[in-house]
Parts: sequence; C-alpha cells; structure tokens
Amino acid sequence: MAQVVLQQDPHRVSDERENILEVAIGREVRTFRTLAGMTVADLSKRTGLSIGMLSKIENGNTSPSLTTLQSLSHALNVPVTAFFRRFEDVHNAVHTKAGQGVETERRGTRAGHQYKLLGHLGQNASGVVVEPYLITLTSDSDVFPTFQHEGIETIYMLEGEVDYRHGKDIYRLEPGDTLFFDADAPHGPENLHKLPARYLSIIAYKNAK
Repeated sequence: MAQVVLQQDPHRVSDERENILEVAIGREVRTFRTLAGMTVADLSKRTGLSIGMLSKIENGNTSPSLTTLQSLSHALNVPVTAFFRRFEDVHNAVHTKAGQGVETERRGTRAGHQYKLLGHLGQNASGVVVEPYLITLTSDSDVFPTFQHEGIETIYMLEGEVDYRHGKDIYRLEPGDTLFFDADAPHGPENLHKLPARYLSIIAYKNAK
C-alpha cells in the first residue's frame, strides 16, 4: 500500500484554554489571519479597521464589539463563534467499562443483531457526532445487507468471519480487518461464515443542529 501523508498531527499539543475573553479572541484573530496568509495591513484594508485597532485586538488589549467581530469573520471567512473556541473550552469524554454498554436498537435492526452503544458525544465544538457500537452476530442472526444512513462508518473486526456488503462490492472480514466507507450506500453483513462474529462499528456524521 502506498504511503499516505496526512495533514493532521495526532501528537500536536494545542494551546491551553484561555480564561480572559479578550486574549482568547486576540489569539484566534491572529491565528486565522496567519492561516489566511494576511498581514495586519491586509486585514485592515478588508475590514476598514485601523492597524492600531487590529494590533490591540490581537494582543488582547481591547474588547471588540459585535460589529467588529462580524467584520473580522467576513474578512477571514470564519464564523463569529470561531473567535471564542478557546475561551473556557470544555471537552467531554465517555468511559464505558467492559460489559456496561447500553443495549440499543438502531433503525433497521433485525432479530439476533445485538447492538451495544459504547458511548455518545452530542453537540461539541467539532460539529461532528460519533457513535461507537459493539455489534454481535450469533447463529440466530438475520443477514440484512441494506443499512443506509448518513456519515462515515469504520468497522474493525474482532471475532468471527463475515462477508460484508458495501454497495455492489463484498468484502471478507476476518479478525483484525478494517473497513472504512461512506455510510449512505447500502451496506451490512451478507454472509456469516464463522460465528459468533463481533465487530466495532464507529459512525461519524455532521450534527444537524
């Protein structure tokens, strides 16, 4: 497999949250300006704000008005809320002990398909909802290769052996195999070769709110 260079560094240490609003806003303005390849003078021309005022904002020495923030958001092509993302930022985590996941039913679930929801993060700063499931298929399971929903899904095979359909293609999944796909195409287990079969299914989709 050809090497793929990804842009996101999973080990990057981000700045700590800032509890002074003006400083937090200033840092974000400077960050977005730099990412856009603009100088302070460039941003001044786009917003009509003086270079001196922009310097005060970026250094956290003044509290910009909502009108000023709107001008900056338009010039930098980011939402106004982006300027507040590191102010008293809160990040959530869900820890589910072995055997304590919530038994649940998903739309289209058939008899014998056991879905255990391992955690759920609702609305968050990323705008992405992630649902991790532990799915168990037994000898009583009914194959149902027509799941279809929004988002991206990742399957990691833990035990057993199944043929898994995605659209027109069928993939033989064995322990240690991973399948990553667009979930809006029909998909699901087609043939059950070795049971019981267990796999981790992680679904990610954009928050509609």
